[in-house]
Amino acid sequence: MDRGQFTLMGSTVCVMLSLHFSIQLVSQHYLSWKKPKEQKAIIIIVLMAPLYAIDSYVGLLDIRGSTTFFTFLDSIKECYEALVMAKFLGLMYTYLNISISKNIVPDGIKGREIHHSFPMTFFQPHTVRLDHKNLSLLKQWTWQFVYIRPVCSVLMIALQLLDIYPSWLSWTFTLILNTSVSLALYSLVIFYHVFAKELAPHKPLAKFLCVKGIVFFCFWQGIVLDILVAIGVVKSNHFWLDVEHLQEALQNTLVIVEMVFFSLLMQYAYTAEPYQKGSVSEKAEEKKKE
Repeated sequence: MDRGQFTLMGSTVCVMLSLHFSIQLVSQHYLSWKKPKEQKAIIIIVLMAPLYAIDSYVGLLDIRGSTTFFTFLDSIKECYEALVMAKFLGLMYTYLNISISKNIVPDGIKGREIHHSFPMTFFQPHTVRLDHKNLSLLKQWTWQFVYIRPVCSVLMIALQLLDIYPSWLSWTFTLILNTSVSLALYSLVIFYHVFAKELAPHKPLAKFLCVKGIVFFCFWQGIVLDILVAIGVVKSNHFWLDVEHLQEALQNTLVIVEMVFFSLLMQYAYTAEPYQKGSVSEKAEEKKKE
């Protein structure tokens, strides 16, 4: 068995493990279906890990595919990533009983200070008070990525197919997307810091790290691999591929392995236990009434 076959076999096992852990957690939520609004968001977030694993696995199977093919695969992951960010913020709003559309903001959280950091202080005051307007702004900062990512993906794929994709245009899209995703993640960080106390019973840090970890870990890992391949630290004779496809292969393999650990972390962060406990307590109350 050569290195390519061994890598493919190991990746297959990792994808199966990611699917197993994720399907197991989704099944637990369906079996304790008590709060559909919360649990629908949780299921969408939980499925992020296996989707990333399967997407990367497809890229590994056809590692000599075209640039457009890999752009398409990346777009699938990143469009789903945008949906996950929106659902994560929506989940936090549900926990806090906040509704922007219905203008519902609990009195206990109004007036809190939001401290912006550089470079957002160029566009916002350093300190603002929490109100409906600022909560709406945080929501808009997250949702802009949900719209920008698919539009950029369609344009990038169309331009590559038309063979109108110079390097400066590629860098322009990269800059737009990095700015967009950074703004979305920034809004989630601000939201977490403002409501850390109220969100504490819901394991907000673990939940946030699952989302931010997958997004940022994969992104910066890809950049580091690009640099290592470009400067010759990682060479084609170390692996089974030519240097042209080396970075894609390494990135896909590492993502597949990492999604096993993220799917395990999801078991803790997005456990169905609170909903199962709720069902037990409800039965106890019903017995008391009887």
